[in-house]
Amino acid sequence: MDTGLNRCPLQEDFLPRKSSKENLDRFIPNRSAMDFDYAHYALMECRKGKDQSAAVSSPSKEAYRKQLAETMNLNHTRILAFRNKPQAPVDLLPTNHSASLHQQPKSVKPRRYIPQTSERTLDAPDIVDDFYLNLLDWGSANVLAIALGHTVYLWDASTGSTSELVTVDEEKGPVTSINWAPDGRHVAVGLNNSEVQLWDSASNRQLRTLKGGHQSRVGSLAWNNHILTTGGMDGLIINNDVRIRSPIVETYRGHTQEVCGLKWSGSGQQLASGGNDNVVHIWDRSVASSNSTTQWLHRLEEHTSAVKALAWCPFQANLLATGGGGGDRTIKFWNTHTGACLNSVDTGSQVCSLLWSKNERELLSSHGFTQNQLTLWKYPSMVKMAELTGHTSRVLYMAQSPDGCTVASAAGDETLRFWNVFGVPETAKKAAPKAVSEPFSHVNRIR
Repeated sequence: MDTGLNRCPLQEDFLPRKSSKENLDRFIPNRSAMDFDYAHYALMECRKGKDQSAAVSSPSKEAYRKQLAETMNLNHTRILAFRNKPQAPVDLLPTNHSASLHQQPKSVKPRRYIPQTSERTLDAPDIVDDFYLNLLDWGSANVLAIALGHTVYLWDASTGSTSELVTVDEEKGPVTSINWAPDGRHVAVGLNNSEVQLWDSASNRQLRTLKGGHQSRVGSLAWNNHILTTGGMDGLIINNDVRIRSPIVETYRGHTQEVCGLKWSGSGQQLASGGNDNVVHIWDRSVASSNSTTQWLHRLEEHTSAVKALAWCPFQANLLATGGGGGDRTIKFWNTHTGACLNSVDTGSQVCSLLWSKNERELLSSHGFTQNQLTLWKYPSMVKMAELTGHTSRVLYMAQSPDGCTVASAAGDETLRFWNVFGVPETAKKAAPKAVSEPFSHVNRIR
């Protein structure tokens, strides 16, 4: 990285002061140490010497003059006398500040380099170009899952191996949503026929099918420990306890159209839902436990288009970011404790997905027409840090690697791209570099 970017603006223009010995710019004579009679004589002799400069003195006269001066103690070289050493001049800039002009303070981080192009681009044929679906997720075991048409594929980022998890029947598909359980082993697959399948990725075995809760496709999923929350086109949100025979434990009714976004907070206490009815609901589990049909905690109606993009802040409790569709184009920030809208930023295009950085106070958004870009924002100033382009169609889906550094994006252009947008994790910075193959280095096509 160019170190010039970290250079202090004053460094090239600043001239350091010389040492105090070379900056004796103020002298105060000591009168008690001076001979005023000799001083007057010396000044007059100097003038006489100039007036008589044309006259040539003989060698004998010059020798006599020197001997007389030595006898009379007239061999002074100075007129003014100084007894005490003058004080050193005071620097205009303190020493430690002066040094800081040449050396970056330790507390200030250098600006992070953000690659403007994707590290890898993979083919993703037959991916469904539908704003309301959720077809990409990256699990805690470092395995990425993507649904292409009727088939779910898995990539092990540690080994670069690819496998097919399941291909559903034509009458059940296509796959409309996918979400990893917190253990990184079990994955939920939502289908177009309203069913949800649970799979064990380690044994490649289907564990059970959840059916009867929804009347139409399941486009959104969210895990909260052993609770799998499903959102359907019928506007229902259902909490399923996957450990028991009759899994439905709560049903949330509030949306009048398809539920296209679901996210549990980090504490697992609050659930955010976004719908095609332009509404965001906040649901609280403590309220849910006392009602079979649960009333929302907050109903947020400021968006003017469908809300699919939802992201809970990892470093500030009760902070939720939401993104609106093509008719809205804004990212809004909410205090979910009070229901207040803290800020609203017009992004200029459809907001398809949102991801918070796990390591910095940054937010990544993916967009549709016209640029189909990923935009990195600094929070809370919402200054654009980078715009990542490469997709030629709206970037519908994003997923974040377990270490928080790499982001995978999938778009309607049938490509899957990987971006090193969030930097290097703290553990990787401290650890010695290891010879690990690049994730998915052996995969060139998803099929």
